[in-house]
Amino acid sequence: MQDSLDVTTIIFLALAVFVIWRLRSVLGQKTGSEKPPFDPFSRRDAPAQRSGPRQAQADNVVRLPGSGNSPAAAAAELSPDRWKGVAELGSPVATGLDEILRIEPSFSVREFIEGAKMAYEMIVTAFAQGDRKTLKNLLAREVYEGFDRAIADREKRGEKAETTFVSIDRADLETVELRNRVAQITVRFLSKLITATRDAQGNIVDGSPEAVVDVTDVWTFARTLGTRDPNWQLVATESAQ
Repeated sequence: MQDSLDVTTIIFLALAVFVIWRLRSVLGQKTGSEKPPFDPFSRRDAPAQRSGPRQAQADNVVRLPGSGNSPAAAAAELSPDRWKGVAELGSPVATGLDEILRIEPSFSVREFIEGAKMAYEMIVTAFAQGDRKTLKNLLAREVYEGFDRAIADREKRGEKAETTFVSIDRADLETVELRNRVAQITVRFLSKLITATRDAQGNIVDGSPEAVVDVTDVWTFARTLGTRDPNWQLVATESAQ
């Protein structure tokens, strides 16, 4: 019985040695010159000696968005009715919107217009109420300083402004410019307001608490494209009346 177990053990040992030898002969051994595991995110430069058509083909295998696409190719991918109801194709406004879209493909001009209308109402209302905190979050520094001075002057006179929005009838894009990734969009607002100013005794010194007036304002909003901050700030104001 003992002899039988010894023979069996010897056979298994021999088989194990044979299997190990075959694996080494098939898979090989580490010599220290093997290439590291493939990393799809690592930067790899093409060999300097490679040239000609094969090199050109290798250079054009992958194109990251915005890294090498020409403006003409990007324009060809845009929908022909992308600015319908906002700007005519080929106009300066449409060209400016195209430039914004190339940097931020997620840009929606209609969402921008709706946001601008909301900001317009918030800013006009906050100015009437003397709400500096709201204004500071929506205005560029220079514009805020101008609004702040006007509010301070009104407070010194003891006056209070009353503004009620009736409607914003139109919000049309007048100009769209892009300089060093800073986009500036100028919007002409046509609105109907009820506005009046009262003195310290409550007497009307300007406007009317009952009359609806047509107001036209031309405001410019700006934002640095490609940043995490999605908010546009008011950087310039102009009254068209």
